[in-house]
Parts: sequence; C-alpha cells; structure tokens
Amino acid sequence: MRKLRCFIIMFSGDKMVIMSIDYGDVRTGVAICDKFEMLASPVCVINQRKKELLIEEIHKLTDIHKPELIVVGLPKNMDSSIGERAEKCIEFAEELSQITGIPHTMRDERLTTVSAHNALNVTNTRGKKRKAVVDQVAAVVILQDYIDFRRINNIR
Repeated sequence: MRKLRCFIIMFSGDKMVIMSIDYGDVRTGVAICDKFEMLASPVCVINQRKKELLIEEIHKLTDIHKPELIVVGLPKNMDSSIGERAEKCIEFAEELSQITGIPHTMRDERLTTVSAHNALNVTNTRGKKRKAVVDQVAAVVILQDYIDFRRINNIR
C-alpha cells in the first residue's frame, strides 16, 4: 500500500491584501501583495504631478485590487528626522485614506530607491526603461519590507 502524504497549509484569517505607494512629485510607484502576504508585486507607475488627480488614479486601483491597508513610503532624513518631503508624504497618505476609506501606515523608505536601482542593475535595466520602472520597484521594496516586518513580529 502506497502512503499518501498530504500537506495542509493553514493561513490565518487576518492576513490581507496590502497596497504600497512610493509617492513622488512626478512619478508614483504602486505595488500590491497577495491575500497571504507572501509576495509584493509591482502594479504600475502613475505619471501625475497633481495630487488630486493622483489620488483619483490610486482610488481606481483600490477599487480593482481591494486592499485593506495602504503602506506609504516615508522618506526620513538619514538622521531619522522628518523633513519637508516626509511631511508631504504624510499629508498625501492622510488625504488618500480619507478619500478611499482605507487605513494607511507609513513605512520608513530610506535607501529603497538605492535598493531598487541595485535590483535594476542585476537585471541590466538601463536608460528610459529604468526611469519608467524604478518607482514601482521602490514600491515593491517598501511593501516587501513591511510584510516581512509583519511576519517576523507576528503582527496581525
């Protein structure tokens, strides 16, 4: 008689779809993770300078992807202080949550753009193509860092 091995993977019901935003003055990267918080994946880069129109575009994406939380990158200074750019991101996140009705959290994004450029170096992505995707790769780095943090610290 042959033994049948069966593996049951149990996931806690309190895991969720999470969206991340790498907010920029010109380009904003968007990423999303799966319901099991295993993997962050790029969604798009939104080229929009006007905050109101950008929020409208992201709101459309939330209708499609149905995130339960939005993580917005917080560009702290290297000494951990909050500068003008970080304050803009906080204000943006608060407005986005108010319009979408989805709660947000801020995530330190220091060096995520450097990590994104390093990842693009590995894939030999250069020139205009690199400029077009670096922000969504940064959003993926922010989100993967956040879901890893949740998993390591058993946060639900």
